[in-house]
Amino acid sequence: MKAGFAERDITPKPGMEKPGGYGKAFHKPDDVHDPLKARAAVLDDGTTRVALVGLDAPFVTRAVVVAARERIRQRCGIAPEAVLVGASHTHSGGPMGLVQPGQYDHASALVKRLAYEQSSMADPVYLKMVEDAIAEAVVEADARRVDALASVGSGREATVAFNRRQRMKTGLCYSHAGKGNPDIVDYAGPADPEVGVLGAWADGKLLGCVVNFACHGTTGPGGTSADWIYYLEQTIRGVMGKDAVVVFLNGACGDVTQVNNLSPYVREFGERSARHVGTCVGAEALKVLVSAEPADIGPIVAKSTLLRIPRRTPSPERVKRCLGLVQQTPEAVGRTEWTFAKEIVMLDALLQTQPAADVEVQAVQVGPAVYLANPAELFAQLGLDTKAASPFPLTWVVELANGCVCYVPTEEAFGPHGGGYETRLTSYTNLEVKAGTKIVEASLRLARSLTPSAVPEPPKAPPWVPRDKPLVCPPELD
Repeated sequence: MKAGFAERDITPKPGMEKPGGYGKAFHKPDDVHDPLKARAAVLDDGTTRVALVGLDAPFVTRAVVVAARERIRQRCGIAPEAVLVGASHTHSGGPMGLVQPGQYDHASALVKRLAYEQSSMADPVYLKMVEDAIAEAVVEADARRVDALASVGSGREATVAFNRRQRMKTGLCYSHAGKGNPDIVDYAGPADPEVGVLGAWADGKLLGCVVNFACHGTTGPGGTSADWIYYLEQTIRGVMGKDAVVVFLNGACGDVTQVNNLSPYVREFGERSARHVGTCVGAEALKVLVSAEPADIGPIVAKSTLLRIPRRTPSPERVKRCLGLVQQTPEAVGRTEWTFAKEIVMLDALLQTQPAADVEVQAVQVGPAVYLANPAELFAQLGLDTKAASPFPLTWVVELANGCVCYVPTEEAFGPHGGGYETRLTSYTNLEVKAGTKIVEASLRLARSLTPSAVPEPPKAPPWVPRDKPLVCPPELD
């Protein structure tokens, strides 16, 4: 087996947009908390090469991934389906969206104004910068391949990530119902505490690792930032050395953040929170790295399939009402009401050209472990369902990979006892109710088409040999 790692800077310029909400926000001059990166690992079993790329980004567009994959294919021959690109979902990243350049050029003047002037907008210069960084990092990682052993293992960190939806006494669910709310009954769904870790070693030194954990990047340490993922990297490098590359791939965390709404304490935002989450996950990753057995792991295999999933459609009456609202000021209508009316008007225009979404589901096998990737902000329960039914001893779900298709909740979340803003219809969140089920089923079909190998074990002790005489304690120690 061979492995190589590399990284590139993707820190946005001051004045560029900062996505993370449905309106506009901007990166400020001299306000970079930590550099944003594209980090790449290339693994090679002598037959197949795969690239695992982690971006410090809120999401990644399919167009950027397709373009970067083609450049990678041309420059070093790695097949497009063998390149997995996952976004960390930091809310302090660069302008990857939500609205894409030219996406609403077909629409009315009103819709274009709502989309381009009053919504979070991707920057074509930044999109090209990220495309370049993905391709360059993979090509360099491929060129830096050396003979290596790989270790794979799983840890558990259950104290830093929580489901943000709460079941209320009414039977409905709210997102972030608020600390101390007496109507909260319990969490409305699970979190996934698994920390999945793949490490690559040469001459006993860690070349780099790939860490999978499910939590939003919303601690907000201040300014431009990879969020808590920065401290994940710093924790691992503090022990393993500053040259170790830490590729982060986010798990199914569409409804999971660092905020514990059932806790009475406030400590979940800012620098201390980012350090807390990143250090705890990093410490668990280190435990896995030093415990798992390095070996010549194989096989390495990559497969993908493309689903075409319809979008939900707002009623004509709803569109008409929302058109009336957006032609008033947000102050007259109410900021929240106006924002979601804007989203319905934009969705109605989007449906004219994109009534369905391309959803790539991908499987990348590394011996006994498999990464199952999808472009959704996938609810944690769907990720856990995937893991439970997978034939692999180590199954790591990767969300916001190879594109972005919005929140994808469970079917239950759309039912009579559901709720939460993740189910609310917008130009961002709009796939059909069964989208999550389709993604899980496609992921499992890919996983079941592969054959896992055994998890490496350390050498066993030699057979026990009986002693001729029993050991006795020396007299002076009686």
